[in-house]
Formats: sequence, C-alpha cells, structure tokens
Amino acid sequence: HHHIGLAFGILGNIISFFVYFSPMPTFWRIYKEKSTMEFDSLPYAVALFSAMLWMYYAFLKPHSFLLITINSFGCVIQTFYLTLYFIYASRPARRQCLKILGIMNVGALGLILGVSYICFEGHIRVQVVGWACVAVSVGVFAAPLRIVIHVVKTRSAEFMPFYLSFFLTLSAVMWFGYGIFQHDLCIAIPNVVGFALGLVQMLLFLAYREAKTNEKEGK
Repeated sequence: HHHIGLAFGILGNIISFFVYFSPMPTFWRIYKEKSTMEFDSLPYAVALFSAMLWMYYAFLKPHSFLLITINSFGCVIQTFYLTLYFIYASRPARRQCLKILGIMNVGALGLILGVSYICFEGHIRVQVVGWACVAVSVGVFAAPLRIVIHVVKTRSAEFMPFYLSFFLTLSAVMWFGYGIFQHDLCIAIPNVVGFALGLVQMLLFLAYREAKTNEKEGK
C-alpha cells in the first residue's frame, strides 16, 4: 500500500505541474492584449491560498515530502500569475484582486496559523489544519464556477480555462488515490469533489463550444 500510495503521489506531482502550467495560454493572451479582459483573479488567489495552507499541513505531518514539493512550486507559479494579472488589470480589477488576497492570503491564513498554533498541539493540530485544507481545496475546485455561471449566461466558453479544468480533474484522481493509500482522508475527500466539479466544467465547455460552432456555421 505504501508503494502504491507513493506512485499515486508522484503521478499527482507530475500532473499537478501541468495544472499549474495550464493557465499559461491565458496569461500569454493577457500579456499580448495588455489587458486582463474578463478573466477573473479569484481562481489563482484561491489556488495560492490553498498551496500555502497545504505547505503548513505538510510541515506539521511527517513523511509529507510529496506535498511540500508540489505546493512550494504552486506558491511560486501562482504568485507569478497574480503579479502579471495585477500589472495588466484595470483599476477596479486590481482593487478586487488586492481585496481577495488581503482577506484570504493574509487574514484567513494568518487566523488559521495563529489559532492552530495557540489553541492546539500535536495530532489535534494536524487534524485541525488538515480539515481546513479540505475546505480550502473544495474552494479551489469550486472557484471556476463563477466562470461557469458566466458561460451559461453568455452561451460562450471563450473565457473558461478548459485545460485548467481538465488537469484539475486528472490531478484529483491521482491525489485521491494517494490519500486513500496513505490513509489520509484530508487529502482524499476534497479530490472527490474536485473530480465531480471538474467534470461538470469540462462538459459545459464542450457543450457551449459546440453551440457556438453551430451558431457560426448557421450564419
């Protein structure tokens, strides 16, 4: 079981690298257009928050090297994305981005670290932080749902990051396997939600992209 869990964890790391690199076409477009257009900073801010919190959990829990490697890289790449977003965003979008970062990555993260360190210790602290990671991870998977609503309203999948949804879904399968074989429900549970939400996002993308194609052909 240990070796199978290790294999899932290594595959999870490899696929998660693709997850982190999948928004590159979006940010290349932002760089070329010199504008963030209708792209939203929330998924990247939530992903940074999640990576930072999982880093804390991994440092608290023994034998969590695979969590440390991928989430340390996640912190670096999400910071890069958010910096690029901030450079090319409009003033209202910048304010919104800073507000989200202040609430989550400073306020909420500081609160979790402070409360867990002061009020809990040992195994209980690990469990408290682990379940906080579960809640945030569900938020990471659910964050693109704002874009899903936009897609349904406009009947256009132009601003839905399909590759991000695809690799998140695939990554969820690997990390679910890792969590099961490592007997860590805090890793396994959110990835069940991640798989389901990722699948919904991909199906919507395909449906509305097909609808848009048919509309153009009709014209």
